[in-house]
Amino acid sequence: MPEWLAVILLGIIEGLTEFLPVSSTGHLILAEHWLGEKTQMFNVVIQSGAVVAVLAVFFDRARELVLHWRKPENFDYLLKLMVCFGITGAIGLILKKAGMELESDPVPVAWATLMGGVLFLVVEHLLRNHKAEERITWAVAIAVAGAQLLAMAFPGTSRSGAAILAALALGVSRPAAAEFAFLVGIPTLVGAGAKEAWDAHQSGEPHEPWSLILLGCVVAAISAFVVVRWLLGYVRTHRFTGFAIYRIVLGTLILLFATK
Repeated sequence: MPEWLAVILLGIIEGLTEFLPVSSTGHLILAEHWLGEKTQMFNVVIQSGAVVAVLAVFFDRARELVLHWRKPENFDYLLKLMVCFGITGAIGLILKKAGMELESDPVPVAWATLMGGVLFLVVEHLLRNHKAEERITWAVAIAVAGAQLLAMAFPGTSRSGAAILAALALGVSRPAAAEFAFLVGIPTLVGAGAKEAWDAHQSGEPHEPWSLILLGCVVAAISAFVVVRWLLGYVRTHRFTGFAIYRIVLGTLILLFATK
């Protein structure tokens, strides 16, 4: 298969799974078995392409927050986004300096994917008769930061999935939880991609041509745009139970594949 076609397929997979609570890492591990393994830099940087989709979908919301940041409710929301990202970014840098890299062994990724599905089922069951809140509290912001760090330390957990799950567990409505998780993902993913690209440049480690990385970013942005718009409508009337079951099946498949 031509490398450019493999990159397009991987970009589609990344865009489709980055903001769904199903683990983009788990999907990429399965896909790279047939499409060829890529460098960590490629897998991290193309996530930045998916950020473009969030900016496009939430353009009006982002503009309102930025242009009218002095409004108390906007300032409060922005501050919580900044603190959440700050915690994730600062501790993430420490973990990176300590030598943490994306997990290459599919088994722990599979278990993280599977257990995340189980947790979604548990939380959805516990909250089935609970009246959800729209407000993002400081407890939620801190919990989302912790969830993102958990996803960073245990690939397969899913950054967006962990962030949404943390907010749901603290009583936030599904649409509000998804919005906060997506918006805080903008600086988180851009920062991670920029750091990975800079480190690769400084170290001189070989990686895919920049033209192919850019292609992956563009494709990821397009597919993520479709997914984010669809998901925001879906969570208004549906639970995350379907994603939970899908994660359990995916994690099981990866385990079966890895142990063969």
